[in-house]
Order: sequence, then C-alpha cells, then structure tokens
Amino acid sequence: MSKSSQPLVTRTAPIAIAPKPARPPYRQDSLDSYRHGSMTGQESTDASYTGRAPNPCDICQRFRIKCTLSDDDEEGCLPCQNRGSECSFVSSPPGRKRKLNGALADDGKRSSPGKSEIRRRGQHQQSSLSSMANSFIEDMANVGGPTLLRRTLGLQNDRYSQYIGPTTDFEPSLINLSPFDPHDESLLSRGTLRKVSNDDTFLMLPDHNSLGYDHILEDVEEVEAIVRPHGRKLVDLYFRVVHPAFPIIQKTVFFEKYERGYREFSPPLLAAVYILAINWWDHDKELTGLPRPDVRELERLIRTTLADAMHRPKLSTIQAGLLLSQRPEGDQWAPTAQLVAISQELGLHLDCSNWKIPPWEKGLRKRLAWALYMQDKWGALVHGRPSHIMPANWAVQPLSENDFPDVEWDEDDVEGQREIETGRTLFQQMVVLTQILAEILDTFYTLQANQNVKDAGPQGTHLILSLAKPIQLKLKEWYAGLPSSIRMDNSLGTSSLCSVSSGSGTRLSSIGHLHLGYFATEITLHRRVIRSIVAPASTLDPYVEHICRSAAKARLISAMDFVNRLTPAHLRSFWFFASKTNFALIGTFGSLLWATSPGQEEADWYRRRLSEYRWTLSVSSKPGEGKGLTEFAMMMLDISTGLLKKLPEKPSISRSGSAVDMASSSLGNGGLRNVSRPSGLSSGFSALSSMGGTHSAGTFSGLASADVSHAHSPLSLEDVDESSDEDMYDGFAPTAGMASSGN
Repeated sequence: MSKSSQPLVTRTAPIAIAPKPARPPYRQDSLDSYRHGSMTGQESTDASYTGRAPNPCDICQRFRIKCTLSDDDEEGCLPCQNRGSECSFVSSPPGRKRKLNGALADDGKRSSPGKSEIRRRGQHQQSSLSSMANSFIEDMANVGGPTLLRRTLGLQNDRYSQYIGPTTDFEPSLINLSPFDPHDESLLSRGTLRKVSNDDTFLMLPDHNSLGYDHILEDVEEVEAIVRPHGRKLVDLYFRVVHPAFPIIQKTVFFEKYERGYREFSPPLLAAVYILAINWWDHDKELTGLPRPDVRELERLIRTTLADAMHRPKLSTIQAGLLLSQRPEGDQWAPTAQLVAISQELGLHLDCSNWKIPPWEKGLRKRLAWALYMQDKWGALVHGRPSHIMPANWAVQPLSENDFPDVEWDEDDVEGQREIETGRTLFQQMVVLTQILAEILDTFYTLQANQNVKDAGPQGTHLILSLAKPIQLKLKEWYAGLPSSIRMDNSLGTSSLCSVSSGSGTRLSSIGHLHLGYFATEITLHRRVIRSIVAPASTLDPYVEHICRSAAKARLISAMDFVNRLTPAHLRSFWFFASKTNFALIGTFGSLLWATSPGQEEADWYRRRLSEYRWTLSVSSKPGEGKGLTEFAMMMLDISTGLLKKLPEKPSISRSGSAVDMASSSLGNGGLRNVSRPSGLSSGFSALSSMGGTHSAGTFSGLASADVSHAHSPLSLEDVDESSDEDMYDGFAPTAGMASSGN
C-alpha cells in the first residue's frame, strides 16, 4: 500500500518527552500482551501513607532509590516525575508476580500515600535527584515494559520513524505551521509528525501496515526454537566476548527486555546476537561438547527477517545488520549499502545532541552511527568500492564518555569494569583510525583522484607524495597517542580488554583487530606510492624511489612481525569484519614489492618472507584460533604468489644495482650518506636504510617449533624509525595547483 493511500492512522499513546508527562490512556492489546508478557493497567490512587513509601514503586525498587511521594498523589513519586517516567503508583499492570532483578515484585494494586510528609521533605529529595547520572536516566526510560519505549524515537514498540529531508514533498515551512501538541506531535492523514528539534522532523508510521508484520511472533519463536534451551547462555557469551569491543547494543535495556521475554526483540537482532555468540560456543564449560545450533538456519532467518524489518526500520534493524556483517561469512558490500540507506531514513547521519529524546538514545545513536561509518569505510577498502558516506552529509559529533552507559558492570566486578572501559577506548580509537583511512581513500583512490594523478603527467608521483605526507604524520601521531591499555605489549603481559573463558580459563584480548587495521591503513597509503613510482610515466629520482621502497619494506616487516606475535588469546577473540581481508592485504603488499623489485636478489628476499608469512598464517589456523581469518589470507597469498611465478627473471645485483644492493653495500659507510641526494631532502634516511639491510638476513626463519605465539622477529613495530617518513615526503610540498587537484 503506498503512503499516499494509507488510511487514517489511529494515534498511539503520546511520547512522554516533557518533564511532566500526561498519563497515557488505558489500553489492553491482546497481541501486545502476548508478545511482551505484560499489559498496561489502570491507575490506583488510594491514599493511605505519607512521606516515604513503605513499598517503593517498581523503578525505585529496581534501582534501590529512596521512593518519596509528591504533593500530587496522581503524579507518582518524585524520582519518576523528575525523570519523566511513568510511576507504577499511578499506572500499575494487573496483579501478577514478575521477576525484577532477581527479586519478585508485586505489580498488583498499590495504595498511594498521602501528602502531608512530602511538603516537609520534597525540596531536599528533588535537589538530590537532579544530580543523578545518565545511566539512571537511560534505564528509567525503559524499565516497566514496552509502553515506556514510546519515549524513544528509534525503538518504539509499534511505530517506526522516517526522517523528513529538506527536498521531500513535505515543505519544512509548512511543517512548522502544523499544530504540535505538548509532546511535539501532530497527527496527519499520512501519519504522525514528530518534531525532535527546530530543524529536524520525523514521520511516525504504524508497524502493522508494513510487510511481514504478521509473521513477527512466528519468526521470533522460530529463532528461539533453534537455540533452545541455550538462549541465555549465548546472550551471556555475546556480552562477555563481543560487546566490550563493539558496544552497539544498550546492554541494560537488552537485559531488561530479555528478563521479560525474548518475544520483545526484533527477530533479526535476537538471531544476530545468537549467531555471533555461537562462535565462542566452546568457551562456556556447560556448552562445550553439546551439539551446536543450526547456524545455517539462523543465518537464513536473519536475512529473511532483516529484509522484512527494513520495511519498518528501527535502530534494532541497524544493530542486526551490523552484527550479521561481523561474521567472516556475512560480509557483503550490497547489504552495507542497504544499512547506510536505512540509517539515513532513521536520521543517524544527523547531529542528535539537542534532540528531544532520552539521553541514552542519543548515545546509542552516536555509537551506531560511527559503527556504520566504520562498516562503510572498511567495506569500501576491502571490496574496492566507492564509499556511501560523504563528509558533506555527515554531521555526527565525535564520541565522548557520556555516549556510553555508565552502568554495565557490577560494582564488585573490578575486572569487568576494566574490560568495558578498555573496550570503549578500543572502539573510540578504531573510529579515529577509520577517519584517517577515509581520508586516504578519498585522497588517492577515488576516480577523480586517479584522474588528477594522470593529468599531472610526470609530476604525478610528486603529487602523491605531497598529499601523502600530512596523512602519514596523522597516522604516526595516532599510533604514538594510543593509550597503554590497548597497546600490544600491554596485552601480551597483563589483562587488557579480556574476557574470561569458562571452558579453558584463557583470557581473550580483542585489541588485535585495531592494530591490524593500523597496518592495513599504512599499507593502503604506501601501496599507492609504490604503484606510482613504478609507473612508466614516473620521473622520480632513484634516491627518492629507494626511500619510498625502504619505507614500504619497513611497514611490511612490522606487519608480518605483528602477526607473528599474536597469541591464542588474541586469535580466539572478537575480530572486526575487515580483519580477514586485512591479513590478506599484508601478503598482497609483499607480492607488490616482490613484483616491482628492481633486482633478483631483492625479489628473492620478498619471496622468502612471503613463504614464512604463509607458514605463520597456517600455524595460526589451528582449530579455534581464528581459522576463518587466516585461511582467507592464505588463499589470497597463494593466488598472488602463483601469479608472480610467471614473472620473467630479474637482473642480478651486479647488473641492476637494486635497492637491496644499495642498502647492503652502504651499511659500512653509514647507510647511503655518500649517495647523491636531490636538493630539498632532509637528513635522517640512514636509519631506515640500515633497517632495510638488517632485515635482509631474514626475520621469521629458524623457529624451532610450530608455536609462534611468543616468537618475536628482530624488528617489532616499536623499533621502526618513523622519522624516515619525513625524508620520504620532504621536498614535495604541494603547490597550490597540486593541492587543489588532490582534493
């Protein structure tokens, strides 16, 4: 049914975004009752107590807060009023017992206290409540059932939102003339307008008119049937292993809903959590040895239900799509494009800082937006496709500590708190690294960027080097500024972003994908430089060419050394979806350097290093140690090295004077100090050229056993002299013409 032909929409309960919400009318929907295991009841206002309530309301009991009654017994207690939440003293569900945070709470009729004591104590209580943390606000917005989710914009139970852009058939000036009620809603024949700021408006539409709505309950039951009776175990595994490093789900909200029943979840999201958690099935001592659920059937359900959910998109739709894409088998480019389109429908590309939505939803929206940004940019890299997210249409603000919920661990769980905090640091640093990667892709790998280099003719390489220098410095500063908690050396010794494995006692560290992403970003930059200097039209000075090749060689050695240092604790942890291709890019870069080597000796050196790298990958491919990641890298390495065998034999050192020969013959005299240098290049190259000579002896060969988890090559990342990068790019400051053409 087209939007224009939809019948009049019956308005749902108002969204309580004002500080003092009106009581929603009594509704009893049998389908919602079945789905959520709860019904909205009528209020009870029998006054018999004064001051502090002897039986606190549901929310105060849940968060162990002093429940003080207000002057107006029809408005509920003071904590609920201050947070804009519906108090159970006013609107209580029908009498039944439900489990709330491990205790049974009576949801039947409660008697409301009187008003005398509150006049004496209300002022003090109100001032203390105003200082409560955002974590309390976020949970207050959800405790009590799906009715309170109506306060949100992107997670309402029975409606979905569509962002109204500036060029649609809705004229913004006319929207502003529409009569909005105190809850910033205006009912139209097409739906309900929801104004979240002076400039941003959404159209709220009912779920029940969307495709596949009638099958939601059937689908979620089918999902749960596949994993029954292990659903809760898998949820715990997900939040123990995946969530710390990839916090795109509001953990407190998720568990609150899960306690009420799995039927509250969107089928694709529930299935996505289960299917990711199954990867760590053997990390739970109670699950080890039991038959695993049918992963193929789960994936089929995710894809079919996700296609239905796209007709009524919510934040849970983005969450499900992102989680599905983290599976090594689940990464595809077309679904990424769909997720970006859905996110724009939901307004995730906008700045929501001042929107009239709960604070916890603002943080969730920002985390989801940046997770999608990473999915798009890394997907563009590994698939070789144009990115969908452009800077001109991206207004999301940088992440801050306030964008993460501050109650995701038990007060007594110090290790759990450290895991969550380190995971947030990891997530934030991955976002910053992705922004640098995006700059590299925009500067060097767009169609326009390639055309600019072609138009520059013989000066094309100079243009590339001039544009690469500031980006290289950004990468250097980013790595130097990494917090100690997520550095590789720290993770090799002490617990850093760890997750206890009940099955083996091993602690898992998820920081590997961040460092691998760093090497992939470096390689992506140097890969473009190497392609340029070997192009037929290049007129680059041989000395500068040698600097470029030496810098590239140092990156390759460091990347291979990083892989060599990975332990089972790293390999068995959560890895970002691009990681399997990033492992392969190391081999691809080595193959490029092999193919472009000017002499046979240098080509043989790269051939040996790639052979040893493949051996390292094969050792890492033992069952349970990142098999899906390294197997793909081995396959791609076999393909590239197989093609290289068809290269004609290169001239020997005595005839060619290759870069390796130049470096080796110059070591005794302090590098290449006696080689003529073009004017404008600064000193300091000798350090890098010396490192290149040192590594000619080999790095990984001679290991006695197949256990390479603690075998270090002579050069680690910390040993690389990044200052040589300045030599690599010095003398190529961009002219005005070059700078403009590079953009």
